[in-house]
Amino acid sequence: MMSDRLARGVTDLLAPQVLVISMPPAIGLVAQGWTGAAWGLVASVLCGGVPAAVIAAGVRSGRLDSHHIVDRASRPGPLLAAVAGVLGALVLLAWLGAPRLLLAAVTAMLAALAVTIPVTFRWKISFHAAVCAGTVVVLAYVLPAVPVLLAGAAVVALVCWARVRLAHHTPAQVAAGTAVGALVTWATLAAFGME
Repeated sequence: MMSDRLARGVTDLLAPQVLVISMPPAIGLVAQGWTGAAWGLVASVLCGGVPAAVIAAGVRSGRLDSHHIVDRASRPGPLLAAVAGVLGALVLLAWLGAPRLLLAAVTAMLAALAVTIPVTFRWKISFHAAVCAGTVVVLAYVLPAVPVLLAGAAVVALVCWARVRLAHHTPAQVAAGTAVGALVTWATLAAFGME
């Protein structure tokens, strides 16, 4: 069915791994040019690359159902890898003197994980929605806010539709993911003085 193919495409294109790998160099580039993009690549490798490698190994071995980890019971290992990668990135970037915006973005990732991980052990909150919404908030900081927020809201809505269409989440689960991603990211940027 055409709508199912579209939902799968959206789910793959805007997966958390894809956004976490692509977002740091993009915000670094916009905020500080090529130097910022280089800092962003360091964050990408640790924050996105490490968990993506763990998930890929789990899928190859048959321990995980897919790179989207539909089965909630299979999430703890990859989520611990994500926490380790983000913590490692945060320590390394702070130690090396990375730009403040990148530190804020990586801190927001860690804060969002701190909220969503305990929730996912009891209820299947949408990481797709959380990461997408958080990405929109960060991009709205470095680009003209109103157009980014308007376009971003449409993209987040599309991601939420796709996750519900594929029966991977309920409307409540994508709404909760969206709220957590947006609010935690906004609060983290505000705590860094980046309102």
